[in-house]
Amino acid sequence: MEPVFNKPALPRYSQHPFPPYRYIPFQDDTPHPRTDPNGHSYNDDEDYVPHFSADDWCTCEPYLYGIDLFNHGYWWEAHEALETVWLAAGHKSTTCGKFVQGLIQLAGSQLKRFSKEPRGAQSLTRSGIEKLSLVKGRKRVLAITWQSGFIEDWFH
Repeated sequence: MEPVFNKPALPRYSQHPFPPYRYIPFQDDTPHPRTDPNGHSYNDDEDYVPHFSADDWCTCEPYLYGIDLFNHGYWWEAHEALETVWLAAGHKSTTCGKFVQGLIQLAGSQLKRFSKEPRGAQSLTRSGIEKLSLVKGRKRVLAITWQSGFIEDWFH
C-alpha cells in the first residue's frame, strides 16, 4: 500500500508561501529543488540565522517556516529550512541544537517512510525522539503533527 499524506487542517506559523510541490527523493515526476533548473528552490538564497536558542522559537521565521513545512508534508523542504536553524543553534553542542536536529531527523524519517524504507524511517524516528526528549516543556515549543503513528503516543 502506498503511503498517503492527509493534509492536516493546521494553523500556519509563518507568512512564507509553500513551494509549488513536495519533493520526495527518487521520484521521477518532480525536479530536485536545488540542483535542477526547474526546481522550486533553484538559485534561491539560503536563509541566514545568526543565533538560535529556545527563547527564539516563537519569533524565528526560518524555524516557524520549517514547522509549517513539516506539518503540511514538505519534509525535504522542512529539513532544508531547519538546517539553517540547527547551524545557528550550535549543531550537536547545545541542547537546542540537538532538539532541532531531532526535528530534522523526524522530517527525514517521513521521507524514508514515503520512499518505502521502513527500517530507515524507524531508525530516524527513534533518533529524533531521543533528541526531542532532551528538552523540557517540549509541548510548548513543539507544534508539529505526525502522520505515521510511530511517535503518536509521545506527543500526547
